[in-house]
Amino acid sequence: MKKILITGAAGFLGSHLCDRFISEGFHVIGMDNLITGDLDNIRHLFPMENFEFYHHDVTKFVLVSGKLDYILHFASPASPIDYLKIPIKTLKVGSLGTLNLLGLAKEKRARILVASTSEVYGDPLVHPQTEEYNGNVSPVGPRGVYDEAKRFMESITMAYHRHHGLDTRIVRIFNTYGPRMRLNDGRVVPAFMGQAIRGEDLTVFGDGSQTRSFCYIDDQVEGIYRLLFSDYPDPINIGNPNETTIKEFAEEIIALTGTDQKIIYKPLPKDDPSKRQPDISKAREILGWEPKVSRSEGLKIVYDYFKSLSPEELQKKEHRDFSAR
Repeated sequence: MKKILITGAAGFLGSHLCDRFISEGFHVIGMDNLITGDLDNIRHLFPMENFEFYHHDVTKFVLVSGKLDYILHFASPASPIDYLKIPIKTLKVGSLGTLNLLGLAKEKRARILVASTSEVYGDPLVHPQTEEYNGNVSPVGPRGVYDEAKRFMESITMAYHRHHGLDTRIVRIFNTYGPRMRLNDGRVVPAFMGQAIRGEDLTVFGDGSQTRSFCYIDDQVEGIYRLLFSDYPDPINIGNPNETTIKEFAEEIIALTGTDQKIIYKPLPKDDPSKRQPDISKAREILGWEPKVSRSEGLKIVYDYFKSLSPEELQKKEHRDFSAR
């Protein structure tokens, strides 16, 4: 049985990756320090013989006994609310955490895939964004703690690949959504969902003309799975190129939920990207991958998920505060 270590295992994306690799017959080691992760996301895996969980911070030395075939490094705050509250921890997990896991991969002769982000493109001057575009990022702006952590992650991963011959993969993830997201994590899908469920007006920052491209979690996981088992070491975009403005997206949520909320406008945060759309030509050509789930279908699944939660579960999704940890 192949063994895989997944960091950030109790997070939104990490937990779905644990599910996928368990279903594929892997022995999965989930690792998370639970700063932004939630054990409820993986509690259903605890009784399984081929799953084990390590409560550990990857910025500290990472020890895994025995053989290890693959590593997925997905440990990191991923929403603006989280990484602006814990900026230094965000920088450390992208730098020290990545260094520790690359060292572990080298020791175990394991293939490692690291989770980068569309945020390496910053507020892009090229549209749509191709992997060859080097980005427009402010290293000293508030979002730089996340953007530059991921850019460093890519640099050190490629250095290990070139200098040590390490078997590496880099995925640049574009806006992903699905069940298990936190309603209070600051990303637009759960933010709008939470406001709609509570009967509040939907908050749009700026004039709503900025664009995003939303990829459903099952499509994202499939792309990551294919990349891991490909022979492609350079960064590759995995996202849905179906672009929409935030204003249009808010109207879509109001129509989906059947509510009569208004859209209210607030000032745009500093360095908020004006455009976001992946060029997925490489993913199509190299991985034979493209998204299958339409936005209307995916949003219906997510809305039904949040509506199915008990009042206690919904409150936990809304009010859990990770910043004090």
